[in-house]
Parts: sequence; structure tokens; C-alpha cells
Amino acid sequence: MTPLDDRPRTTDALWRERRTTTAALVSLVVLVAFESFAVTTVMPRVADVLDGYALYAFAFAGPLATGVVGMVVAGSWSDRSGPFRPFLAGAVLFVAGLVVAGLAVSMPVLVLGRLAQGLGGGAVNVTLLVTLARAYPPVLHPRAFAWFSAAWVLPSLVGPAVAGVIAETAGWRWVFLAVAVLVVPTSLPLLRTLRPLGPPESGSDVSPAEARVRVLLAVVVAAAVLALNLAVELSAVPSAVLAAVAGVCALVAVRPLLPAGSLRARPGLPSVLATRLLVSGAFFGAQAYVPYLLAARDGWGPAASGLALTTAALAWSGMSAVQGRLGQRLRSRDAVRIGTVLVVAATVGAWATAAAGLHPAVLVTTWTLAGAGMGLASSRLNVLLLGYSGPGTQGRNSSALSIADAVGAALALAVSGVLFALVSGASAAGGHGSGGGDDVVGTAGFAVAFGLTVVLSVLAAVVAPRVGVPPTERHDEPASADDGAASRA
Repeated sequence: MTPLDDRPRTTDALWRERRTTTAALVSLVVLVAFESFAVTTVMPRVADVLDGYALYAFAFAGPLATGVVGMVVAGSWSDRSGPFRPFLAGAVLFVAGLVVAGLAVSMPVLVLGRLAQGLGGGAVNVTLLVTLARAYPPVLHPRAFAWFSAAWVLPSLVGPAVAGVIAETAGWRWVFLAVAVLVVPTSLPLLRTLRPLGPPESGSDVSPAEARVRVLLAVVVAAAVLALNLAVELSAVPSAVLAAVAGVCALVAVRPLLPAGSLRARPGLPSVLATRLLVSGAFFGAQAYVPYLLAARDGWGPAASGLALTTAALAWSGMSAVQGRLGQRLRSRDAVRIGTVLVVAATVGAWATAAAGLHPAVLVTTWTLAGAGMGLASSRLNVLLLGYSGPGTQGRNSSALSIADAVGAALALAVSGVLFALVSGASAAGGHGSGGGDDVVGTAGFAVAFGLTVVLSVLAAVVAPRVGVPPTERHDEPASADDGAASRA
């Protein structure tokens, strides 16, 4: 399949012409989502069987870190030769990593498989964005990202239960191996779409030497991300020192991997990346503590404490579907503004629940708002990125967006984890002599962790209006001063 021409067609007709490609893309996202939820469910059993609790955190942090390297490599590769080869290489690495993990006889071998899986998954993620940019016209981008969001709903609802059944009946290894088996036939229809998408006519503006430097910087970012996640496992003072050093290294190394001015939130594409980094950090940094608070303070069981995550996932998908139906009738800049404000409201609600001892229903309700906000903001930040990207920069910019997403979440999770440990430890020490120390520990630690995400979400809402209006959404309307700056960025 080649990119279709621009003969006048209705939006529905354009969509129907790509239904095979869409089905393959969405099916692949479903498998990736299922793998994410399923592995999280069975990993405690895996660590027990393989006697690998010492590497438990590394089994999750490792793929996140190597994924950054995969994103950078696939981005530059896609801009040079098209998405076919990087997708194929990423899919092979992803499947190989799953097979190694599924056949592992020790935890270090399983972690090795997870590292390969992350490297391949990062490459696949970037090439999927490049495929959308190359094979779908801009008018279809909101609808496509709505389907991507919807693809996460079913795995979020049934993934843990199905993984539990598989682990009980066939064994935990088949959680990895079954996904590896299913990825192969799912990818075949997509390969037919990707093969004709060769190098863009304008070519890549990144030289081979610059590409090698970018890979080296990605390795530094990956190492810093690992150090940030492992810092939480140390005692208070070494944890704080390592987190500070690793955080600075991550930001210094990631800066050249993002469009110029991203960390200063320049109007246009740089602010798209800055908003994504901040809102992802706010959402994922807070979400890790939502079920934790409900379980530790209110005594909710695993199923009940996961309720807020389920309602947020449904709200994310539902709001993403709404923005997809609205299409270009809703400007992406307005969607991002509304979405980030909803995330602000949700993080403030989470902080207030912890700090003021509010009823847990407040947390469940407000966190549903967070999902709705991400459904708007995340989908339209993807649309904005493609709207600002030319044929020779789609891979590099797509990798930059994925990197901002991963680094924002990793930084927020690591820093909030360190703050939680420091404050909880100090509160516990002070509570031993006064009674009721356990309640104080929970309240203080959670309030500080959620407080950090409030700051991040507010910054995201402040930066959001600077994303501007890309050329694909201008429609002959007069540009504002910010829009002009965005087009020059």
C-alpha cells in the first residue's frame, strides 16, 4: 500500500481505504498493552520462582531505559530510509526479548530479555507514529489516535485477570511467549503497508556523525533513567544524592535529543514536547500513588484500589474518542489547554485527599478527570507533533515525543519516590514518641508525592497555550502572534 493521493474524498471514505492498516496498527497496540498489564501481574510470581527479587525493579526500569535508545535509533533510521526496516528490526527485537524472558531460567536472563524487549518496543513505537504521518492525511490523525487510546481499554480491564489465568493453567512463561507468537501474524499486514514507504523526498537533515552522537546521548539518558529508578532502593541520603545527579544528567543529555528550545518551552513544536514531558510526569507520577493511598490509608483491597485506575483508563479512551469524532472542528491547541487543566484539577484533588484526609471517593472521582484530561491532551499533542513535522523530520520528532514521554514519567516517578521515602522516614521517626505515627507517615509521604505532580501539572497548563497552531490546522484563518512564532520555531 502506498500513501493515497489527495483526490477529494469524504473523511469516512479516506478512513475506510486504510481499514486493513488501521486494524493491524490497533491490534499491535492491543498486544503491547496486554503485555504491559500482564507482565506487571505475573512479575511477583516470576521473581519468586527465579529467586530474583533483587532485580525486580530493574525488570521494569530496564525496558524503559533501553526504549529511549530504540526511539532515537528508529527515528533517525526512519528519516533516512523510511519506517519499514526500523519497524522490522524493532519487531524482531521485541519478539526475541519476549522469547528470552519466557524461556529464562534465572532472573538475570529474564532482565536481559526485558532489555531487548524495551529496545525493540521503543523502535516500534516511533515507527508507528511515522507510519501515521506518512500513510494517513492530517484529517485522519485525531481519529487514529482515538483508536490507539481505545486499544488500551480492553487490556486494562481484562489483562490482569487473563494473565492470572494463563499463569495458573499454562504457567507464567506463556504470558511472554503467547504475546511473542501473536505479534508475528499481527505485524505481517503492516509490513505490506510499510514496504512502499521509502525515504522521504526531502531526505533527513541529520548527518551520520550527528546520528551517532544522538545514540550516545540516548545511552546516557537510559543510564540516568536506570539510576533514577534504582535510587529509590537506597537509604535516604545516598538516594537523594544519586537522584539529584542522575536527574541533572538525564536533563543535560536529553536536551540535544529534543527540538531546540524544548526545555525553555519556545512556541510551536518545542512547547509540544515540553507540555508532553510535564503532563506525562504529572499523570504517571501521581497515578503510581493513587492505589497505594487507597490501600495503605483506607484499607482497600487490590481490586477496589485499582478502581480509580480503571475509571481513568475508561475516561482516557472516552475523551480520546470524543476528540477523534470532533476532528479538526476542535483545534488541537484548545484540546491541550482543556486537557492539562483537567489534569491540574485531578492532581490537586489527589493532593487534597492525602493532605486533608478527604473521603476516598474524592480521589476516585478526581482521578477519573485525570484520565479525561490525558485523553484530550495526549492525543492532540501527537496530532500537533505530526502537524509540525516535515517528511524529513517525522522520525526524529516522533522519537523526541516518545523520549519526552518516557523521561517525564521516569523523572517524576523517581523524584516522587525519593521524596516519599525521605518524608515518610522522617515522619516515622517523629511519630514513634507521639502515637498514631503510621497515619502521619502515610499522610505526609503521599501529600508530598502528590504535591510534586501538582507543580508539574500547573507548569504543563501554563506551557500548553504555547503549542500554537500547526500548518495543517490553519485553514486560512489569521494567525496570532503566538502562531507566527510557532511557525518559525
